[in-house]
Amino acid sequence: MKRTTLLFLAAVVAALLWAPVAFAAPTVIKIAHPNVPQHPMGQCFEKFKELVEARSDGRFRVDIYDSSKFGNFDSVVQGLQYGMLQMGSASTPNLSPFSDSFLIYDLPFLFPDYESTDLITDGPIGMEAAKALENSGIIGLGYIEIGFRNLWNNQRTITTMADAKGLKIRSTPSKAHIATLKALGMNPTPISWGEVYTALQQKTVDGIDIDLNLAWYNNFPEVNNNVTIVNSLYSPHLVMLSQKFYDGLSPEDQRLILDTFEEVKLYERQLIRDGEKEIMAQLADKGVNVTVLSDEERAKWAEATASVYGEFEERIGKELIEQVRQTIAAGSN
Repeated sequence: MKRTTLLFLAAVVAALLWAPVAFAAPTVIKIAHPNVPQHPMGQCFEKFKELVEARSDGRFRVDIYDSSKFGNFDSVVQGLQYGMLQMGSASTPNLSPFSDSFLIYDLPFLFPDYESTDLITDGPIGMEAAKALENSGIIGLGYIEIGFRNLWNNQRTITTMADAKGLKIRSTPSKAHIATLKALGMNPTPISWGEVYTALQQKTVDGIDIDLNLAWYNNFPEVNNNVTIVNSLYSPHLVMLSQKFYDGLSPEDQRLILDTFEEVKLYERQLIRDGEKEIMAQLADKGVNVTVLSDEERAKWAEATASVYGEFEERIGKELIEQVRQTIAAGSN
């Protein structure tokens, strides 16, 4: 009887010792982003979820709030600051209150290709801008992307600036984006994202200045039968991490988060770039007329928007603009 009692007590003690490990709830990582799950951004965060949950052996559970379900930009920032949200993504124009350096991406025809954008986002210029969030309790992890903007419309084929003149085009609230469209002779009309499809469908506006992936995954080819490949503005997103959350992690888990993000960052960019080629091949089947600006014509559009630089260079800084140009030039050599 005594032996049986001792064995029972030993079993109880062992169960109590193992119980916290066996039944410990995983740490939840809430991620907020504004895009639909099918978009490369949505696929990127799904990949992050898959990898982090597998590599942490169940220590983490990742919950994704896509399509702005967590709220607007202010909600995301406050959620990160107070630890209610662990990760989030925001477009660089929204981040300009933290640093005017983010406005560098609003300047038209600054980046000739994706190789040049990588030089800036992954280099000292991009990461220095991201550091501006640190005083607000937010870590700027790095940049994923939306892509280059192109001109969609439901009125006519556009091969020259004269063709685009007078078109009522949905723009973002960015003053530089509005100034760019005005310089090209169009009538920019800011409309909130949630109302864009209806505005295009009801012809409240004639078109939209947006990248191929966002247009495709939001079904804009249904309501715009012309697209001109302009590649005017480059649109990145900064992925942010709550400092409060990060500081509470072990060094091992901090490294897991950082390394996994670096991996999915490159994965997302490749999805964007490959997706553009695939979308271009399918647009004709959707009844969309595709026009690619010639190099000569694109140079004319760039010249016409040079005034935008003069309008914003004081705020952004002439030195920073020149540094970006020199970095791109050096990288292309």
